[in-house]
Amino acid sequence: MGMFTGKVAIVTGATSGIGQATAVAFGGEGARVVVAGRRETEGQKTAKLVREAGGEGLFVRTDVSRAADVEALVRTTLKTWGRLDIAFNNAGIAEDLTTIVDEAEADFDRVIGTNLKGLWLCMKYELAHMLKSGGGCIVNMASIAGLVGMPIVPIYTASKHAVIGLTRAAAVAHARANVRVNAICPGAVETDLITQAFEGKDAERQAIVAGHPIGRMGTPDEIAGAVVWLCSPQASFVTGHALAADGGYTAQ
Repeated sequence: MGMFTGKVAIVTGATSGIGQATAVAFGGEGARVVVAGRRETEGQKTAKLVREAGGEGLFVRTDVSRAADVEALVRTTLKTWGRLDIAFNNAGIAEDLTTIVDEAEADFDRVIGTNLKGLWLCMKYELAHMLKSGGGCIVNMASIAGLVGMPIVPIYTASKHAVIGLTRAAAVAHARANVRVNAICPGAVETDLITQAFEGKDAERQAIVAGHPIGRMGTPDEIAGAVVWLCSPQASFVTGHALAADGGYTAQ
């Protein structure tokens, strides 16, 4: 019996990286996991990994920037398993390394549309059910870029600061309804997102690694462990918190 046996979790952006690792970690604790993402093949692979870990897995193709997709995601979850206990709103995108003066309006719309609007849509439909059912736990994907200023990714930084603000607002609003809402703020983690962001930029990559006192990037499994803890009974008195899992980056 895992700690999440009988529980149902949604994980967005679960086709790779941190999302995939977290979906599998929930499965390993006995959860029924709805794997949400835009890529069918990768999503089905994650659902299979969840089942192999000991849980139940279901892939639902979802673009979190579209309200109809998010509403359908939650509706399918409830239709399939009748409940929703946990949500890890992980889906997000990066931007090219640049400065504000070189960014385009389309860059702003693209990043904010997924990282902030998409997360807001997920919370909107998840909370609607959790408030009716008597509680739940939500973890939102932020970043150390939500805690400090990152001059080479200004729109991304703005989106992650906003995620933390939205997390705190929802936590305060719904604490007495037995809904806990927290954010996870990873430092640099070895994922496809990082690989793409620093492709051909070895000096910038090395500088990022050097900025972490622990001397390396994190792993998806390390962040997944922190998310699982935030959703566990051991974190029952934790809400409205932005947890830095960053190898000491923000401690400097």
